[in-house]
Amino acid sequence: MPHRASLGANNGGERAMVTAAEIQREAGPRASGTRLAWVVGLLGLSVLLNYIDRGAIGVAAPLMKQELNLSATSFGTAVSAFFWVYAPLCAFVGWLCDRFCVYRMFALGIALWAFATLLTGWVGGIASLIVLRLVLGLGESIAFPGSSKIFAMEVPAAHRGLANAVVAAALAFGPAVGTLAGGMILQAAGWRPIFWIFGAITLLWLLPWQVTSAPLRSKSVATPATDPVNFRALLKVPALHLMGAAHFMSNYGFYFLLTWLPLYLVKTVGYSIPQMTLLTTMGFVIQGVTALVSGRLSDRAVAAGADEATLRRRAMIWAQALGGGAIAALWYAQGPLQVGLCLAVAGIGSGLLATNLYAVGQIFSGPRAAGSWIGVQNAFGNCAGIIGPVVTGVIVDRLGSYGWAFALAAGVSLLGVWWWWKMVPEIRQADLSA
Repeated sequence: MPHRASLGANNGGERAMVTAAEIQREAGPRASGTRLAWVVGLLGLSVLLNYIDRGAIGVAAPLMKQELNLSATSFGTAVSAFFWVYAPLCAFVGWLCDRFCVYRMFALGIALWAFATLLTGWVGGIASLIVLRLVLGLGESIAFPGSSKIFAMEVPAAHRGLANAVVAAALAFGPAVGTLAGGMILQAAGWRPIFWIFGAITLLWLLPWQVTSAPLRSKSVATPATDPVNFRALLKVPALHLMGAAHFMSNYGFYFLLTWLPLYLVKTVGYSIPQMTLLTTMGFVIQGVTALVSGRLSDRAVAAGADEATLRRRAMIWAQALGGGAIAALWYAQGPLQVGLCLAVAGIGSGLLATNLYAVGQIFSGPRAAGSWIGVQNAFGNCAGIIGPVVTGVIVDRLGSYGWAFALAAGVSLLGVWWWWKMVPEIRQADLSA
């Protein structure tokens, strides 16, 4: 077994320390390739539903904000409320995923967030909206720690890019499908049916999951009884905190576009709901296609002998640059063609981000600590969802313009270029033996 050094903040010669053979030795064969493909596919579908339900409030905003008489600050607070629970719970849920049956935890989390989405269609004001956003955050906190635990435990390194690309594509296609379907519902029936329909569809996911994951929940192929990682030792690894900061910088711009773009295009730029729907959907579709293509290409490159760590670092640098530049250009864009071009570039950047961000975390953690590592990393990263919507709302209310909000989102994203270049340390499995 290769030596695993403690990680400091140096950028020395990078190499991915976890190989397919290592994962197989640690986890052992647990399911057929067909069953594993179904599990990965259903995890991708869960993330798609995750982002449909999470982003429904942004699609509903043009009519919801008016009917509930919400200021920009109040709306931003309601959006932020999701992350008050989601961000800190990701770390705790990740810890649970390393100790208990992650397949059962997934089912419970999805049931909870589906009901929260469904009930949002009956809210009457800011208080009930915030409460249901909190419950939504509680349920959705399983998604990324749980899927990363399963990938690190079950999927060989040579297929890790594609497995993460499925999730990354779902992360993009979720807002795309949600915006397209939600925009059509919004135009035809108002904002409340968006939540009723989306919540009911999410509940249906539980049926194939119960069938597909049943053997993996049985005693004969249960989660391997490995020694759980010491959580205090995990928190002392510098790379974890540096990756959390990198995750924050990647999330800030994405959440800015996910939450505020529909409202900005309709209420400030003056586009119709169908125009807004088409433009935003196009950007997310490009993001999803980019994730799938880049994931497949990265797997081929790794299988051909490319250094996985170097490849993924370079992809993250380009992703942050494309995303930040596109957000900055979007503020100056004139007409649907220029707006669409900016959203296409932002989609390419976001597709690269989502594919590689979790794959790098899985390299650092290894299968033994993947749930805890991604949980903590995701908790740091999703503080962007706590801070960003409120800051944007205050800027819009106080200054009467989105200009500084666009500048801040672009600046945070572009800071990520330097962070991945200079601050993220050598990408290899961390020493978690303490």
